[in-house]
Amino acid sequence: MIKDHKYNLLAKAQKVEEGVYQQVLKEEGNWQFLNFEARLMKRGTVFSGNTGNNEYAFILLSGNYTMKTSRGTWQVTNGRASVFSGIAYSLYLPRRTDFTLTADSDLLDIAYGWCETDQDFDPVFKTPEESTIEIRGGDNATRQINDLLGPGFPCHRLVAVEVYTPSGNWSSFPAHKHDERKVDENGNLLEARLEETYFYKIDRPEGYAIQQVYTGDRSLDEIAVARNNDVVLVPKGYHPVVAGHGYNVYYLNFLTGSDQSLANTPDPDHNWIFGTWKGVDSRIPMVNAKMNPND
Repeated sequence: MIKDHKYNLLAKAQKVEEGVYQQVLKEEGNWQFLNFEARLMKRGTVFSGNTGNNEYAFILLSGNYTMKTSRGTWQVTNGRASVFSGIAYSLYLPRRTDFTLTADSDLLDIAYGWCETDQDFDPVFKTPEESTIEIRGGDNATRQINDLLGPGFPCHRLVAVEVYTPSGNWSSFPAHKHDERKVDENGNLLEARLEETYFYKIDRPEGYAIQQVYTGDRSLDEIAVARNNDVVLVPKGYHPVVAGHGYNVYYLNFLTGSDQSLANTPDPDHNWIFGTWKGVDSRIPMVNAKMNPND
């Protein structure tokens, strides 16, 4: 992890033509489970490994690939040109799986998260058409969420969603937190304890988003200015985002922790905002599966 010299929770990307350009390991995040990398691969190059005692999720950012594993083979031939021109292909690999990823496009941009597990599941290859689109919020807090490995996905701990926030809009707002596990008197989950990364893509190279991470007592109160390929770490607390005016913002969330869930608690100071919106921003949805090129 390349920690930003100014923003304590911001990891900067390496400027590379090929290889890992963003990395946050659990030891660096000072948390229990979550690891994240993003990698660029030129046509014909290979990335091989074994998942070990971890479950992995590979999220296609752009390009095409072939993935050969000890549990099956999958190929993408119509991957999106960028995160702003379609929906992701997602591939879940269980623990103890050998894999070989080969880039089939001039440049492959792929992100993957992983965490330790003691449970076994089947691999899952999820196409853009199979990812549900959810529109959340309203007015200038409207955003699009694509369900990649959402709650209920057949895995142990990993959760992954991609979120689109139009220029000038707020996202992850009203702010929420998921840093302690809470259940009601019947054992129903009210809040999960989750570690989280926000991996950013901006539709113009000079663009940015601003993210706050804070606790109710303000013992943690940080601001991060995130640019293309940056990661904001969310170890605890509330974590709203705003897209810089003029710039459409994408972020890929990986989460893991106590439950395969997004159960959270909103900031009570802002609860009143729910239900006050007059409409939905017409720029949302920003992407759909039909935007992915035809085979």
